Amino acid sequence: MRGLADYTPIDARLLFVGINPGLRSAELGLHFAGKGNPFWRLLYTAGLTPVLLPPEQGGRLVEFGLGLTNLCARPTRSAAELSRQEFGLGRQTLERKIARLQPKVVAFVGLTIYQSYFNHKKTGGAGEKAEIIHGARVFVVPNPSGLNQSFPGFAQKLIWFVKLRQFLDEVSLAPAPP
Repeated sequence: MRGLADYTPIDARLLFVGINPGLRSAELGLHFAGKGNPFWRLLYTAGLTPVLLPPEQGGRLVEFGLGLTNLCARPTRSAAELSRQEFGLGRQTLERKIARLQPKVVAFVGLTIYQSYFNHKKTGGAGEKAEIIHGARVFVVPNPSGLNQSFPGFAQKLIWFVKLRQFLDEVSLAPAPP
């Protein structure tokens, strides 16, 4: 299995943070490469990318001011296989990446990773969050996996990716704080 490269432009408008690679993605060395995973289609349909990128062209996200990383690097069949120690180390690494990259928005891909990062118990759902990480606003989009029971279809997930694009547009247009 190959490791997954981060797509992390400096001064990214938006940094997507996944929890960890799935086995298929790790096998191919490509983010969100699982059969039927609609992540790339969601980005395009929501207007976050001007072209539909296949997983093989994921590195092009940087052309659009977008980045993509994972909290934990180890691939698993399910995120439940990750240890507390892996989450802790991943959190520290992500903290440093955000400080270095200075994105305007950090979008956690899935409620589980958001809750894990901030040590929240079940709280809220997808959408804008109150937390700020090194100046970056926080937003949660549904995990695009077909296993996501809370957002079972493409249309239910797309609603939140569109809201993310609208939020990003608002944050990008807002004047910087003094």
